[in-house]
Amino acid sequence: MKNLSIDSNYMCDVMERMLETPSPSGMTDMIVGLVCEELEKFGINFELTRRGAIRADLEGGLHSPDRAIIGHLDTLGAMVKGYRANGRLEVVPIGTWSARFAEGARCTIYADGGARYRGSILPLKASGHTFNEEIDTQPASWSNLELRIDARTGSEAETRALGIHVGDTISIDPETEFSDTGFVTSRHLDDKAGVASMLAAAKAVTQSEVTLPIDCHLLFTISEEVGVGSSHVLHGDVAEMVSIDNGTVAPGQYTSEYGVTVAMQDSSGPFDWHLTRSLLGLCEQHDIEHARDVFRYYRSDAAAALEAGNDIRTALLCFGLDASHGYERVHLSSLEALSRLLVLYMQSKPLFRRDREALGPLDDLPTGEPN
Repeated sequence: MKNLSIDSNYMCDVMERMLETPSPSGMTDMIVGLVCEELEKFGINFELTRRGAIRADLEGGLHSPDRAIIGHLDTLGAMVKGYRANGRLEVVPIGTWSARFAEGARCTIYADGGARYRGSILPLKASGHTFNEEIDTQPASWSNLELRIDARTGSEAETRALGIHVGDTISIDPETEFSDTGFVTSRHLDDKAGVASMLAAAKAVTQSEVTLPIDCHLLFTISEEVGVGSSHVLHGDVAEMVSIDNGTVAPGQYTSEYGVTVAMQDSSGPFDWHLTRSLLGLCEQHDIEHARDVFRYYRSDAAAALEAGNDIRTALLCFGLDASHGYERVHLSSLEALSRLLVLYMQSKPLFRRDREALGPLDDLPTGEPN
């Protein structure tokens, strides 16, 4: 098993390009195309589902049982709900995020025929010169927001005449900033930072020409933020699946802001005992900064896979993220630690020989440490 170097410059470059590519749930074709181009650069074979989720294949010595590493390409966004009398738009969220973080956001409306309009999401009472202290007492809610379009419109009829319809998708500007202290601040780091770590790990493995013990699939889903996730991209031979997502940096949490975090449980229940402890063992053996955490109000692609009826061992690896689903921040050292662990996991042996078969006798049941 080799400790391969991670190309941090590549990781930052591909992360920045992904962040610049709008991909709210339901509008992910552009980001799927970008990731497919990266896979082609490394000579990694891949296939797409009907809706555009990606399954890439890193071939190993054995084809079954195989493993999967999964991240999601879709992000939060918004949608046109209706028209206000002044020509501005009522909006609703795509995915779950607070109206507090929508206030002041710059955005793009995607209308029919390829038309795009820029705008800003504002509270209904936005001007202190008009509403005085009411701008501070107005509750933060999506019903108290409106989208001001950067076009000459002052009525519902004029906005309709622009070709803007109910149901048009709205992408939120990422406002990305890379600091010289190693921090990256942006919207949509969940999960584009995680995907950048996956691609950096894939680059390290393919360019080093190490031999993997078993097939490893890189899965990129397109609807995690709305709860569908990996339920539609797996196949029956996958015995182990590691989901990549953010760990929350916040009071009461134990996520490592500068290392990788192994989640022990989220709101859908505990992760696989053997797989999580195998990942922790790799961190300890190879001096990767790490932590363990439990998340109360959180679920990942792993939950969708199990709910779809897949009998697989699942785990969740996290990069440390502050202000998740808001204006987020991550440190590059956390992403590098995650990539290092993924490279080691790809090279590790399958947990149990019995996982080659979906069903087996009692004496195959694992009762000790992973093999």
